[in-house]
Amino acid sequence: MARRVLFFIAFTAAPAAAQQRPCDPPTPLGPSHDLYCIELVPAPGMTGVSGRVELAGPAGPFTVAVTAEGRSRVIPIASLQGLPPAGTFIAWATPPQMDTVVKLGQVRNGSTTLRAVDLDKFVVLITAERDRRAREPSGRVVLRGQSPSTRLFPPDLLEFSIGAMGQSPGMGHHVRSDSGPAEDSLAWPMAPVPRGLTMLPAEMALRPQVTPYWPAGTPPAARPREWLRLRDGDTLRLEAGLVRRNLKGQTYPMYGFNGQYPGPLIEVTRGSEIVVAFSNHLPESTTVHWHGIRLENRFDGASGLTQPAVAPGGAFTYRVRFPDAGIYWYHPHVREDVQQELGLYGNVLVRSPDGARYSPANREQVLLLDDLLVGAAGPIPLGRESPTHALMGRFGNVFLVNGEPDYRLAVRRGEVIRFFLTNASNTRTMNVSFPGARMKLVASDAGMFEREAWVESVVIAPAERYVVHVRFDRPGKVALVNRVQGLDHLYGRFFPEVDTLGTIDVAADRAREDLGASFARLRRDTATTRQLEPYRRFLQRPPDRSLVLTLETRGLPPVTQRLMQLDSIYFAPVEWSGTMPMMNWASTGQQVRWVLRDPATGRENMDIDWRFRQGAPVKLRLVNERLSFHGMQHPIHVHGQRFLVLAVNGVPRDDLVWKDTVLVPAGSVVDILLDASNPGRWMLHCHIAEHLSAGMMMAFTVE
Repeated sequence: MARRVLFFIAFTAAPAAAQQRPCDPPTPLGPSHDLYCIELVPAPGMTGVSGRVELAGPAGPFTVAVTAEGRSRVIPIASLQGLPPAGTFIAWATPPQMDTVVKLGQVRNGSTTLRAVDLDKFVVLITAERDRRAREPSGRVVLRGQSPSTRLFPPDLLEFSIGAMGQSPGMGHHVRSDSGPAEDSLAWPMAPVPRGLTMLPAEMALRPQVTPYWPAGTPPAARPREWLRLRDGDTLRLEAGLVRRNLKGQTYPMYGFNGQYPGPLIEVTRGSEIVVAFSNHLPESTTVHWHGIRLENRFDGASGLTQPAVAPGGAFTYRVRFPDAGIYWYHPHVREDVQQELGLYGNVLVRSPDGARYSPANREQVLLLDDLLVGAAGPIPLGRESPTHALMGRFGNVFLVNGEPDYRLAVRRGEVIRFFLTNASNTRTMNVSFPGARMKLVASDAGMFEREAWVESVVIAPAERYVVHVRFDRPGKVALVNRVQGLDHLYGRFFPEVDTLGTIDVAADRAREDLGASFARLRRDTATTRQLEPYRRFLQRPPDRSLVLTLETRGLPPVTQRLMQLDSIYFAPVEWSGTMPMMNWASTGQQVRWVLRDPATGRENMDIDWRFRQGAPVKLRLVNERLSFHGMQHPIHVHGQRFLVLAVNGVPRDDLVWKDTVLVPAGSVVDILLDASNPGRWMLHCHIAEHLSAGMMMAFTVE
């Protein structure tokens, strides 16, 4: 143990890396790879040796790899030069505390792929050992390096001793009385702070500089959603209006479709078309966007692009055709940060006519996942003139499944349940699982995977959908959970967060039909593989267009600017929870502008004017800029089209699936192939609702 402590002291005392590091990208378009690469530093007395460790993502269906417990999982790839030709060299990973050591494998000059690592913070050591079978390091250290996450240290609180520890000027409670009687008596309550986090006094004094809004009145109580099975040519009357919700003993007005929360579950058949007679009974204008459905452009519901917003008391008729089987959803496209948060959303389940799309399951469940931000006295209001939470998005603290905080399902032992999962939250990327039950990934947004796959958990970003089969083999209770690693930015530590979304009660009686044999097989969807074969030639083709995802700010409070500067040494690839709640809450769309930038022209957001030829696939490169003011993941959604995710950080995907939304982690490059088959002018935007409302959207035309 003494030797290990000496190793750690020597490592932390090593000089800072030069500005041009071996892991830097070869092109200025690429992100800073400091989130995904470790430079190895020679130990004192070692000369002529050098190397780096790339932190590659393991093969899998998601753009970020985590364990079921929420820990990041990476594959270290060591690239070494100058090692003596004679000798045995072993790579190890250990937490900074040196309390455990993981043997990664034997290394040599050149590139070596090592064992996966799922430590939050770790040190990499290359040692010279006498025996390649050594179980822990005992020889001389040759090279050492640290994971990017080890750069997290508590800031020196003396930085805030002058001015910043107290209340910032102008940051007191903000009450407005110029927006009508509904808001005259509404002031900003204290937003909840996650348990175990410490906030500085200056942070606790922050308030959003916009008018707080929450709907007023005593509308009828919301009803549970209906399951509507519609045929080709049917007409659905859909109304947006106020409903009354009772959650955890508190009652307050919210929004709903047809008096339901969530809106009706619409089931249709692929190839059919329905008429939706929509009427707006909200106090503000709205639309209905049919998310992921390749319908006619004028019915897409994008306010200001495909139709004018429907004014209060107004109506609009949509004709919605369904060319693709899958799970979709509908929601507003006007101030989504307000209207979607208040409950305006519902699912669309599109069946294949022959019904033989998925492998067998005993039953189905269609689950809409959401979270609400609720304080001691009720929901935290939304911003009237501009979104609050514009930096990181509005993370909730009350989890909902199909509108309820305590989802329950009773099953028999051995039953296979097909779950259609949709993330309807404003911001939160979830890592959902059923601990103790085996889970198989079957499909995503708009189609089947080429091959089914066993998964420990499902990483599902806002607006994404996944279809999973879960078999419940043992009687008892199985929780549906969201398990992630929170990041305490002030003290530089990771901590586990576990949120229970619901409970499955597994009876001792066996299922009437035993599907164990078919469930145990991972099916290959040969029809999907044949359909996708023509697109594989684009895997190695250079991108046709690129987008840089970045951020601009102005007028943020001094304490926010200072803390964010200190925090910028490390951003996790995915921000899983709201652990900077006060700074985030107080940031508004008047201070924060999220940006999509075309690097070829310098144009940004709605000034971008891309034009594509119908039927000609387009390869797009999405570059999430690491060195912006606040690096954060972005779920990018494309209207009216579908796409394939071809590669993540240069690593090709080998199990393709049609999607319309993809999570782009901070500092990552994601290549997608757009199937530009549906003519019209369409939107592309971030589906974090607060980022969209803060400008992160553009349009393109398929001619």
